[in-house]
Amino acid sequence: MRWRERFAAETGLDPDAVEIDDASLLARLDPAVRTWWIREFGEYVPENGGFFTPPQRGAIPHVLDDENALICAPTGSGKTLASFTAIIDELIRRGRRSDEGLPNEVKCLYVSPLKSLANDIHRNLGVPLDGIEDAMAAADDEPVEIRHAIRHGDTDDAERQRMLEETPHILNTTPETLAILLNSPKFKEKLRGVEYVIVDEIHALAGGKRGTHLSVSLERLEHLADGSPTRIGCSATIEPLDAVGEFLVGRESPGGLPASDASGGSGDERRESPGAARDVEIVDTRFAREFDLSLECPTDDLVGTPREVVTGRFYDRLHELVQAHTNTIVFTNTRSGAERVLHRLRERYDAYDEATSGCHHGSLSKERRERIEQGLKDGELDVVTSSTSLALGIDMPHVDLVVQVGSPKSVAELLQRVGRAGHRVGQTVTGRVIALDRDELVECAVMLKKAEEGFVDSVSIPENAQDVAAQHVYGMAINGPRPEQEVLGILRRAYPYRAYTDAQWEQLLRYLRADYDGLEDKNVYAKIWRDENDPPEGRHHYEAYPVGETLIGKRGRLARVIYMTNIGTIPDSFTCQVVTRAGDEWVGQLDEGYLDTLDTGDVFVLGGDRFEYRYRRGSKVYVDRTSARPTVPSWYSERLPLSFDLGKEILAFQAEVVDRLAADGPAAARTWLREFPLDDNTVRALVRLFDHQLRFAGAESVSTSERLVIEVERDREDYRRHYHVRSCYGRRFNDGLSRLLAYRCARETGANVSVAVADTGFTLSMPLNRKVDLAALLADIDPGDVRSDLRAALQGTDLLERYFRIDATRSLLILKRYKGYEKSASEQQVSSEMLLSFAESLADFAVIEETYRELLEDKLHVAGIEWFCERVQAGDLSIEQFTVDTPSPAAWGLATLAASDVVLAEDESEVLRTFHARVMAEIGEGEGSSPPLGERSDAAGAGSSD
Repeated sequence: MRWRERFAAETGLDPDAVEIDDASLLARLDPAVRTWWIREFGEYVPENGGFFTPPQRGAIPHVLDDENALICAPTGSGKTLASFTAIIDELIRRGRRSDEGLPNEVKCLYVSPLKSLANDIHRNLGVPLDGIEDAMAAADDEPVEIRHAIRHGDTDDAERQRMLEETPHILNTTPETLAILLNSPKFKEKLRGVEYVIVDEIHALAGGKRGTHLSVSLERLEHLADGSPTRIGCSATIEPLDAVGEFLVGRESPGGLPASDASGGSGDERRESPGAARDVEIVDTRFAREFDLSLECPTDDLVGTPREVVTGRFYDRLHELVQAHTNTIVFTNTRSGAERVLHRLRERYDAYDEATSGCHHGSLSKERRERIEQGLKDGELDVVTSSTSLALGIDMPHVDLVVQVGSPKSVAELLQRVGRAGHRVGQTVTGRVIALDRDELVECAVMLKKAEEGFVDSVSIPENAQDVAAQHVYGMAINGPRPEQEVLGILRRAYPYRAYTDAQWEQLLRYLRADYDGLEDKNVYAKIWRDENDPPEGRHHYEAYPVGETLIGKRGRLARVIYMTNIGTIPDSFTCQVVTRAGDEWVGQLDEGYLDTLDTGDVFVLGGDRFEYRYRRGSKVYVDRTSARPTVPSWYSERLPLSFDLGKEILAFQAEVVDRLAADGPAAARTWLREFPLDDNTVRALVRLFDHQLRFAGAESVSTSERLVIEVERDREDYRRHYHVRSCYGRRFNDGLSRLLAYRCARETGANVSVAVADTGFTLSMPLNRKVDLAALLADIDPGDVRSDLRAALQGTDLLERYFRIDATRSLLILKRYKGYEKSASEQQVSSEMLLSFAESLADFAVIEETYRELLEDKLHVAGIEWFCERVQAGDLSIEQFTVDTPSPAAWGLATLAASDVVLAEDESEVLRTFHARVMAEIGEGEGSSPPLGERSDAAGAGSSD
């Protein structure tokens, strides 16, 4: 075949040892790039199928052909290198064709969610560029200079000035810095020549407002650039790929035909039809790597086994795993968990000290985090514990095991975390999940099985966020008076605003123009003006635009400074800086609320070190280093919620377990579960949980895809009635539905209803002398009333106050920084509370409307609740309600969550043992246990009374 001879002549390789796809792809590369690639990946690697990994083989041709591409592949499979290689190849060819080399402008933008990731990529860019330069020198080719640099919040002024004079061709930055660059009078001109945009770790951006902000920035860049830049997205496991691809590339210009709002609004909500989505090629290699995943449990009886025994077995197993591998990352679900695991490892085993182990999370100093990252890169640390901060794509080639403690709450998050192991091409991804909680055993068993089957949770992309729109419209106005329709068109071409209505636009402009009586009295001033280009005599006339065209522009001489110093979407939090009294060394942060629990002399752990609390001055906490016994802090970082999609799969799994137990008994159920990636302890624990549940309360007491169970507990000791609603749709859904039901219960009974929320369900509690038929109340909810009722339930809540502060700051209603003064998060909260009641009195006020939108849609999953209520109304989901005097095994997690006397883990264990003794006595297996506190009604009886 001719290609074989040509390939042999061009590469010097034996063509018989190379796949034809590899040969054709190598032949497309510039000789210097090809030489470097062969030298770097010089052997035929059977695990890859050739010189290229699957994502590289799929992506490089698209980038070479200037086609937008979303590359979805596991961590460590070379997707980012694929993007850069194709771009470098084109830049070299471009440089060869010009006597003057590449122009002094940015040709490629690399955008990542983390500064550390930008730093990492920057270092790794040097390897291919230096290697390609050596290859060119060896071939006596003229060198092509390709400059690269980092630009983010830590870049000093001198370096920024140098970038203007000698502009990098490849610029690594973050979403926030890109938005600032688009408003930089000088540097934005350097972006006109951008031809490529790489968005790395897009799965970490798409589901939040940082991604929304970036999507509008990319459309602003599209409008600024001389051509249409090729967009490349790099993502780990994510779904749905089509929507994420559209999120990456946006839409063409609107077609200009009026269309009704998607919600069926009236004529004054009409808008231009959005243009068609731009073309994007999907390179789906999410499961191209080999995975070795399994779930372990320290015991087959998490209730009866003493907690100290469970803990001891857990740490012994963790130590065994760490010692059997080169480098291990242990992920926990909270920062406190990461601190605790590291402390206990160092306390129990001589193998771990500061030289061999470390902790990494967002509350530690930048220097400490970088030291840990470098230790992992160099293979010097045996084990590092982390919450979520090491889950993104920093290259750690020596890590060969990831241990996840507890449930990571979604298949996508699981695969992202375990993907840190076996980071080198051809290595197996090895991950072990260890569950220490009965509810998490169920979650993790389903999660690992679905991961094996290729299931991926869907990401939810926020839509029509007014606070983000406010920032960008303000930014575009600052760049000079421009037609209103141009600004609106740019906004609508971003995927999250594809259905943005004229009514929403008018609402936004009314806020930005401060078109409300009394607003200026609150020191809130107009940010833009809006006028037809037909001004009266004496007004400036903008000759660049036709007379009669509506223009918008900025108000205020400090507009640009305000914009540059206040934009972004990451909310400030209440934290205090922790410093040592000796040397004033910054060692980390503590959540402000935690300080209420500290007295002088208390000892806590931070970054694996022990500190004694001395005193607080303002926002600083002063400590002394100590070796005294510590108290690990309770961090206030939010755990990831269980994904809605995985919750549905858990309900389907529960139905299958119940059917198998009822039909064939425990032995058959255990045999079936051994087809899952579970150890024997997990299999036995799962069967015991469901077997006891069925024997205590019957098959109808288990929630499934077609049945929701409400368990009413009469707690005579606390004189409370608890309604344990065993939905499994995740905390977002349960938080929303519980608020809706608590609101209705309070209206009906006049009682003060308390709420406890978990991923597996929620509990409503009220005095024992009050009761409500919750099943009937739930069945009576009209799906059309869900949104309005839930909005009413949010009024006056702490949640509304907190999110109003966050959205008011994002909307620039409250300025974090002004004339050199910076408001702390606590000061922002005070300002927002002073504004909230006034803002709620204004008709259709954009910031209030965005606060409710974010709470209802992004925080409380109103769409899922509407879907749920529609199923109940249609008869596709039955509601089973029964009454007990002691919680059934399936409700123990919710019951301990709601118990007023459960403060410490030891207290929880004692409560669980009490529940267990009562259940065992009821089903005839316990000896010496007290009987249940009351008669249990038929499990199948909906709405049973007591």
